[in-house]
Amino acid sequence: MTLLGAHRTARTPLDRAPAGAKLAGLAVLGVAVVVSAGVVPSLTLLAATVALAAVAALPPGPTLRGMLPVLATATVAGAYQAWARGWAPAVEVVADLLTLVLAAAVVTATTPADRLLDGLTRAVHPLRRVGVRPDVVALAVALVLRTVPEIARTVHEVRDAARARGAERDPRVWLTPAVLRVLGRARDLGEALAARGIVD
Repeated sequence: MTLLGAHRTARTPLDRAPAGAKLAGLAVLGVAVVVSAGVVPSLTLLAATVALAAVAALPPGPTLRGMLPVLATATVAGAYQAWARGWAPAVEVVADLLTLVLAAAVVTATTPADRLLDGLTRAVHPLRRVGVRPDVVALAVALVLRTVPEIARTVHEVRDAARARGAERDPRVWLTPAVLRVLGRARDLGEALAARGIVD
């Protein structure tokens, strides 16, 4: 199963592209999403990102299943925006969120983790002069890359267990234990890092 944040081997142009170029492209896309305003620019950026996902040959089914938590979050955020500000801001918020997550999925799926972390370490190295530690930044990104598939896998496991009991339609049955398991793993990871003096 392909999950968000997991690299898969393929032979597409994006797989052959340098990791630094893909990270720079992701940063530029993030800036474009932030500074652009309006439904048309947001939908255009989303369409361009979907096209990139197609070029990267991301499998539609597993990618869509991996994005289900993001889709649920975007739906809630969009519903609130529609209620508070109208439909246009709601569409813009949902499109921007999906664009950023899908673009990040394209980068992580087409770049091995070691190359991605090496490129990121080199990119932030000049910031050592202002107190930024490249090794800590790389560690944070590595944890995120590891955590996203783990969270998705946990949600799938809990939902499968709820489905076996015929209780999948009640989100309280599977959402509560999923959140508790994720929080428990986050606590264990934080204690392990603190015990080793890696982060304060």
